[in-house]
Amino acid sequence: MSNNYFNFKQFVINQEKVVFKVGTDGVLLGAYADVKGVFRILDIGTGTGLIALMLAQRSSAEIVALEPDHDSFLQACKNVSSSSWKGRIEVIETTIQEYSDKQKFDLIVTNPPYFADSLKNPDPRKSYARHNDSLPYGVLLTSVSRLLANGGRFQLIMPYAEGNIFLTEASGYGFYCSDILKIKPLPTSDIRRLILTFGRGRVRCTEKFLTIEHGKRHEFTEEYINLTKDFYLKF
Repeated sequence: MSNNYFNFKQFVINQEKVVFKVGTDGVLLGAYADVKGVFRILDIGTGTGLIALMLAQRSSAEIVALEPDHDSFLQACKNVSSSSWKGRIEVIETTIQEYSDKQKFDLIVTNPPYFADSLKNPDPRKSYARHNDSLPYGVLLTSVSRLLANGGRFQLIMPYAEGNIFLTEASGYGFYCSDILKIKPLPTSDIRRLILTFGRGRVRCTEKFLTIEHGKRHEFTEEYINLTKDFYLKF
C-alpha cells in the first residue's frame, strides 16, 4: 500500500502528499460504520478522504470531512473532486476544535491519533497524525458532544489498549458503547483493533469479532471479504 495511488472499485486515492497512506484501519471503519438512516456525516481527520469516500459510496448522506494538515487537505480535495460524489462531500481545512456548524450530524466517524505515551516520530507531521497531543480524548469527546445530533452515532477505530481507555473516558462525557467489533489479524493473534460505536443512551453493548486472515498472509477470511468486497479490486 506504499504506492502514490490506490485503486478501489469506484474511486482512486492519490496519496503522494499525505502523512499516512491507505491502511487497513481506515478501510475497516469505512466499511463497517453504520450508515442506516443517516443524512449528515462528519469525518474527523479525513487524511486522504478515504473514509468519507467510502461512506459516500455506501449512503446518500451529505458529508463534511475535516483535515488540519494542509498537504493532506489538498490531497483529500483532489480525491473527492475526481470522485462521483464530489457534490456530497465538503472538505474543510480545520481542526475539530475550531470547527462549528449550526446543523448537527447523525454520524460522526474518526480514525484518530491515539498514541499517548509511545516514542514520538521525529517527523512532526507523522507525530501530529499519530499522537493524541493534538486531539486528546477529552477534547475529541467534547467536540463530538457539541456536534452530534440527538440519537446520533459516534464510531471510531483504535488499538485494543487505547480503545479500552477511551471506553472508560467516554462514559464521563455521557457516551455509552452500544457495539464493539474486536479485530484480530490472524486466528492465533491477540485482538489488535476495536471499532467502537457510541450513543448517548445506556444500552446493552453487543460484542462482535472479525479475523482478517487465515493462517497464511493474504489468505483472507470470508467475513473480511464480505465486509470489504464493495471496495477492494482483489475481491
